[in-house]
Amino acid sequence: MSNILLSVEALHTGYDEVKVLWGVDLSVRQGEIVSLVGSNGAGKSTLLRCISQLIPISSGKITFAGKDLPPGQPYKVVELGIAHVPEGRRLFAAMSVRDNLLMGAYARQDSSMEIQRDLEFVYTMFPRLAERLKQDGGTLSGGEQQMCAIARGIMSRPKLLMIDELSLGLSPVAVESLSEALVQINKETGISILLVEQDVVAAFELAQQGFVMDLGRITLSGDASDLAADPTVREAYMGIEENPGI
Repeated sequence: MSNILLSVEALHTGYDEVKVLWGVDLSVRQGEIVSLVGSNGAGKSTLLRCISQLIPISSGKITFAGKDLPPGQPYKVVELGIAHVPEGRRLFAAMSVRDNLLMGAYARQDSSMEIQRDLEFVYTMFPRLAERLKQDGGTLSGGEQQMCAIARGIMSRPKLLMIDELSLGLSPVAVESLSEALVQINKETGISILLVEQDVVAAFELAQQGFVMDLGRITLSGDASDLAADPTVREAYMGIEENPGI
């Protein structure tokens, strides 16, 4: 039996007359961390929006847990088990940290006890949030906002957590802390993670599998460790020249 959780096949899409994605193929297995890397404007965020059904696809197929995703119905995508942490965090700035987290559980039919249990879990993963429960989301630091956005996604009890630009605007210390938390969350819950990231080194350190996107196409894919050692990737995305001239 296949353990593929998310499958994207021959996906094409764009905005009005501008084509952005050209025949993208990508997959995420159950319990796996996958990193999607590429330069700014490569189409990474557009792919996540397609998976979340925030924008329509022109052609191709997206299946999740063996089922086709319902077109144009983002709320049903959440109900199926996909949580999307968008670029820029997108917290409710005037709402408390606790209320932001509870918004992640809006579609659940679980008891208040089960929801409280999950709140306690995210407090354990992100102790800083437990210290700021009554603080407005808009007053948090960048790193704290990212913690809150990820924790809000976890509160939906997803099978797949998609994170768009984990490190954007954050200090290396904050990125390291978030990365460690994601690895721990993956190990403890089995939630699959699809991470979109421009910091290629950080992305491939986290992941088991990786995909490289350029100009709307997947140009390389494979084990993250192999991609991190690939001379083409190292020179184009890490600034490491393998055979520098003398």
